[in-house]
Amino acid sequence: MSRICQLTGKKALKGNNVSHSNTKTRRQFKVNLKRKRFFVPETGEWLTLRVSTSAIKNINKKGIFACVKEAQENGILAK
Repeated sequence: MSRICQLTGKKALKGNNVSHSNTKTRRQFKVNLKRKRFFVPETGEWLTLRVSTSAIKNINKKGIFACVKEAQENGILAK
């Protein structure tokens, strides 16, 4: 399973480790993902999603139904 947020589509970025001597080696900035269950009161069912912690903050702000609907419109989450 790839490390991609199911609501925002966030995935790992690439960059450099820079040492004290300014030597650069490649590295990855991975997404902080959590597996979380959400109750959707509009449909009366539970959803288990693998989401980033920033997506969890968005869910707390907007609500799960609005976030899922937005992800489906953007083509990130399948209907």
